[in-house]
Amino acid sequence: LRGSEIPVYLSEKKALSLRGTLHAEDIVIAADTIVWTDHGVLNKPADARDAERMLQALSGKSHIVYTAVSLMTSTWHKTFYDATEVTFALLSSEEIDYYIETCKPFDKAGAYGAQDWIGVAKIDGLRGSYFNVMGLPTHKLYAELQLI
Repeated sequence: LRGSEIPVYLSEKKALSLRGTLHAEDIVIAADTIVWTDHGVLNKPADARDAERMLQALSGKSHIVYTAVSLMTSTWHKTFYDATEVTFALLSSEEIDYYIETCKPFDKAGAYGAQDWIGVAKIDGLRGSYFNVMGLPTHKLYAELQLI
């Protein structure tokens, strides 16, 4: 299983759930984002302990953020994805606890948001689109919308 296959599948499921309800002028934009590490996927954390485990796993390492976007009209659909490599500085236990307590990242893949404190203070490097890490590769979306 490749990391990109998971969000591609999920974004397509989201978009296709609206098939049959669209009018001629409607465009659906559905997306899904995951964090992919050497040990597999990090989805949204179930609770604070799960978030802590994820952030410890990301500390001082690089990972890939995949976001897939599905576009659909009443007669057409297409799915594409983007990948961004993110590198974290080392995170102390106190920093992890502070982040979980103040930002409550329970709705975020990998238990973090690049736009939150942790992204500002602890992302050492980013290769690819920042907006992809936030959950929508806007540059690719814009280009694809031009083709419709």
